[in-house]
Amino acid sequence: MQDWLGRTAPDEETIEQMARAALAELPPQFAPAAQEILLRVLDFPPEELLDEMGIENPFELTGLYEGIPLTEKSVMDVADRPDTIWLFRRPILDEWAERGDVTLGQLVAHVTIHELAHHFGWSDEEIARIDRWWE
Repeated sequence: MQDWLGRTAPDEETIEQMARAALAELPPQFAPAAQEILLRVLDFPPEELLDEMGIENPFELTGLYEGIPLTEKSVMDVADRPDTIWLFRRPILDEWAERGDVTLGQLVAHVTIHELAHHFGWSDEEIARIDRWWE
């Protein structure tokens, strides 16, 4: 039996490194747009965000794209903040532990790419048609 004493869960920096590794593996046609997005990792989504989205359980949100999708951007837009992909460490770790069928790196990559797809203007329904991850 493996001894888990003294081991800790991956921290925010480690999750960010996993996400950056996933972005580095993107096909060349997606890489330039992905490089323009900020990547941030927090333990949990902020309470205000959960309230705004009508989410009661903070473990339900593993990631979020915040910005204007490329399909809706205009040269007339004045950005008050950069497009950002938010990853939420504790919900990601919780989902990873519950699933038990993927590596943590695979899950972080999936959440990151899912949020990046929103940057490209894809809806959750469009992403689900292409990405059969949850089956």
